[in-house]
Amino acid sequence: MTPTPYEVLLFTLEGQRYALPLGDVRELVRAARLTPLPRAPDVVEGLMNLRGELLPVLSLRRRFRLPPRPLSPEDHFIVAQAGPRRVVLHVDRTEEVLTLPAGTLDETPRELPGVGYVAGAVKLPEGLVLVHDLRSFLSEAEGLALDTALAGTSGGT
Repeated sequence: MTPTPYEVLLFTLEGQRYALPLGDVRELVRAARLTPLPRAPDVVEGLMNLRGELLPVLSLRRRFRLPPRPLSPEDHFIVAQAGPRRVVLHVDRTEEVLTLPAGTLDETPRELPGVGYVAGAVKLPEGLVLVHDLRSFLSEAEGLALDTALAGTSGGT
C-alpha cells in the first residue's frame, strides 16, 4: 500500500504561519460583519450567517494569546469542520494549499506538554509550521457553553 500525500492549508496570523489539514477545510470566505453571541466562550468572536447557516467564528488570536485586532475587510475566514461542528476561523490571511509527501508530518509536537490543538509539525524551507487539530480546539466545557449560547439564538432572539 502506497502512503498517501498529506495536504494542508497554510495561513498566517500575526506574521506567523500555521496550517490546517485540508480535509478539515470546507471553504474560504472574506471576512464579514459578525453578530455578537451572548454567553459564548471567550474564544468565540461571534456568529456569521453563511448562506442561512449561523456558524460560530473562533478567534485564533484569543486562543493563541496574541494581541487583539479589529476585524478588517482584508482578513480571511476559513470555514472548517471541527469534529461534529462546522466553525469559522478568523485569520489574517490564507496563503496556499501544500501537498506534502507521505511521512512529512512530524507528530512529536502533539505529545509535548502545553501544546494543545496540534496534530503535528511540518518542516518547510521557511521554517517549522504547526498543523492544528480542530477536533481538540474547543474544550468540552467550551463546546457545551457554545451549544447553550447557540440554542439561545434559535429561541426567538
